[in-house]
Amino acid sequence: MTLHGYLDTLKGKRVAVIGIGISNQPLLNLLLEAGIDVTACDKKERGALGILGDELEKSGCTLRLGEDYLERLDQDVIFRTPGLHPRFLEQARARGSTITSEMEVFFDVCPCPILAVTGSDGKTTTTTMIARMLEAAGHTVHLGGNIGHPLLAEADSIRPTDWAVVELSSFQLLTMKKSPHIAVLTNLAPNHLDVHTSMEEYVEAKSHLLDYQTVSDRAVCNWDNEITKKLSERTHGRLNYFTRTASCVPAGGCYLEDDTIWYRADSGARPVLPLADILLPGTHNVENYMAAICAVQGLVPDAVILSFARTFGGVEHRIELVRKRRGVRWYNDSIASSPSRTMAGLRSFPEKVILIAGGKDKGISYAPLGPVVNDHVKLLILCGATEAVIREAVLSAENYSGLEILTTESYPEAVQLADEWSGDGDVVLLSPASTSFDRFRNFEERGHVFKELVNALPE
Repeated sequence: MTLHGYLDTLKGKRVAVIGIGISNQPLLNLLLEAGIDVTACDKKERGALGILGDELEKSGCTLRLGEDYLERLDQDVIFRTPGLHPRFLEQARARGSTITSEMEVFFDVCPCPILAVTGSDGKTTTTTMIARMLEAAGHTVHLGGNIGHPLLAEADSIRPTDWAVVELSSFQLLTMKKSPHIAVLTNLAPNHLDVHTSMEEYVEAKSHLLDYQTVSDRAVCNWDNEITKKLSERTHGRLNYFTRTASCVPAGGCYLEDDTIWYRADSGARPVLPLADILLPGTHNVENYMAAICAVQGLVPDAVILSFARTFGGVEHRIELVRKRRGVRWYNDSIASSPSRTMAGLRSFPEKVILIAGGKDKGISYAPLGPVVNDHVKLLILCGATEAVIREAVLSAENYSGLEILTTESYPEAVQLADEWSGDGDVVLLSPASTSFDRFRNFEERGHVFKELVNALPE
């Protein structure tokens, strides 16, 4: 089905779109321009929408706002925003509404192959790597999904020979009934348990990336992660594994040998990327490269992969070097909103770091973080609602040996303390191990504030 054809099926029906944020504006405009009867629903009050509310109403959109915005929904089709759990729309489904999402419809109408990435950590970096490698090899790429760019409104301009490369969150995958042509599952660990009803639901959502593949599709899974290795059994596609710890892979895929990433195909194994040519720090980025190399096999020559790795400096807010000042390197890893993400970040550096951490609790255990902090941190600065649970994780760890822990009330104070305590050769790392919602709109805003504070330090 084409996008135009799908819009035709909505003619004469009532459609609701949940969420009037930036990501849904292209969807709202698409539906309104097609003459669809649209109701936009949001918890915000009318005054918070400002000019956007005026423009939507001028275009014929009905606004349903305020605390009761989800009550008595009965539209024929309801577009769920990824951040809204489907359980909140069960009454509407019982009344006969079809529940869908922008990404689900994109999978139905996209005319080109789709390559999708998900996981607990590394999915944005891996998605970006794949997209840029494909572009470097001459392919036309449409990058979107959870990485920040909705693609549905652009579907009619996509050619069958293009590639759609999308990052998918567990929230987007919860109700998915289609899988991509190439699926990449980076890793899985407890995450987003403040939204998901259980770890089992979280894993089940991620599994939808593989569940609907056919024998002509391909799945790339992490052999070193027990959950992803188990989930790989659910695909009907051809499997590629990647491993940093095993000496080979049980099927086609990537492994390490002689400080080089090798790819094993049916025709044999070959060296692809020496670790010395990877610009990004950290063993987790070696895994990200392995996943990306598996994903682009047959599409990107090895020489292009090598050239890309030598110049790719990473994605903003992901162990991003902000500044080197007076011999101190300052890194922004604001994306690290879970303990596992911070643990991976800490292991990226050979030296012990000054760590700034803390934020809003996600409902997951911080106990595994404690031993890693004690092993990799020389000074811990806590700032945020999770200050107490992180402190307890560090103090109760068996390897605790008197690590200095400071507590602050604000980010300016945290940066000031880090500056006062750091010296030549030190690394200061913002890696919160928590969400940003105790004081910021999102991790991007948190990272930008940190970068502004660091760049404002005098020479």
